Amino acid sequence: MPRTTLLRQLLQQRHLTTHEAFAAQYERAAARLAELDRDPRLASLQVSPRQFDRWYGGELLTLPRPDACRVLEHMLGRPVSELFSTEYDGDSVHDRDGESSTAQQATSAPPLREDDENPLDIVTRTRQLTASNADDATLAFLDSSLEGIASRYEEDGPYVLRRQARHVRQLAHTLLDGRQPPRTRRELFRVAARASGLLGYMAVNTGDFALSEAYCTEARELSREIGDLDTDLWACGTLSFSLYYAGRYDEADACAAAAVERAPRHAQCIRLLANGRARALGKSGDRRAVEQAIGQALRLSDLHEVPVGLTSCISFEPYGRARTLANAVTSHVALRNTAQVLRDAEHIDDLVEHSSSSWSRSLVRLDVATALLQQRTPDIDHAMALGREALRLCGDTPISSVYQRSRDLNEQAGPWRDHSAVRDYGDEFRTWSSQPVALAMASSAS
Repeated sequence: MPRTTLLRQLLQQRHLTTHEAFAAQYERAAARLAELDRDPRLASLQVSPRQFDRWYGGELLTLPRPDACRVLEHMLGRPVSELFSTEYDGDSVHDRDGESSTAQQATSAPPLREDDENPLDIVTRTRQLTASNADDATLAFLDSSLEGIASRYEEDGPYVLRRQARHVRQLAHTLLDGRQPPRTRRELFRVAARASGLLGYMAVNTGDFALSEAYCTEARELSREIGDLDTDLWACGTLSFSLYYAGRYDEADACAAAAVERAPRHAQCIRLLANGRARALGKSGDRRAVEQAIGQALRLSDLHEVPVGLTSCISFEPYGRARTLANAVTSHVALRNTAQVLRDAEHIDDLVEHSSSSWSRSLVRLDVATALLQQRTPDIDHAMALGREALRLCGDTPISSVYQRSRDLNEQAGPWRDHSAVRDYGDEFRTWSSQPVALAMASSAS
């Protein structure tokens, strides 16, 4: 039979009658005491389920170890000699937790009525409500992890970094299963949303469009839950990006257009207009709408004073001007606006060539190569030379956008298949696209 010790009475009062609830309070008390006494050993103290059962049931022949006694005394405010004793006045639990004694009540506070709550219980419950399993250092670590993934993405690629992004997402989800005050919980929602968004972008680059749509939906729902418009619009842009490469051009445009309509002057709309709307509208042949979308994106770029250079493709920051013009080039290729493609490509050539993004250099080359074949007098040699350069720039890190455009260039060069430059490009494309990751993209695109 369990013994009714003072410890048992106090734990019942504080609703700490399960191992999980008690252990959480005990570990927090140990951490606080370690800081107060400058004894870091205490911070690592834990209580096993068996220990808790013995303490709660009063099944002790001797007192716990000295360090455990120190934590219990700090946590419950009583000497351990009393905590594990059955020889006490039952009313003293309330007396000493509240006013302490009849004499003190007479001099310091009126007696408690039956419907009054114990002040110590109120304080304890407040601490429980404001307790958190994620401190500022943890939040900073998660945030810096996301920044690191975005900054290294165009060098390391999705196959290297998606594992780290998954770990960040999983850790954020695990922490959200616990308890945090509103500020911390909001930040964890933001981290989880952005981790999902990055994974959605990576899934596009690996050709897994269904997975990308699921991640983007999660990112949008989490960001909307906390009113994070910046992340929400970015996730919409990534969903539009995914729909575009899945060949669902009308849906890609509709997704981006709906997001722009919600906040037409927001900096994220630059990407939504250039990457989302203009390219999808180009595929449908709507020249006027393409020009309007690109013009609106460039006006927003001036309004928000975005960087001139080529920003990272996966960045949560607004699109830089060179990135916007690179998307305009792709839109004009679809419309067969050859002269505009060559003018815009020449305008951003220096910025693209000096960027660290081999994918961007590859994609612009493929767009220009396609435009050279679309001219009234095709420049076959130059086009195929650019195509081979594009394949070599990507090497063994292909992404779906490069695969699709290099495949399209090979198909468009079909009428000149007897030309030696076209044969050379075709051979190099077949070798390059025989990589396992490229084969996976081919199967998802078919």
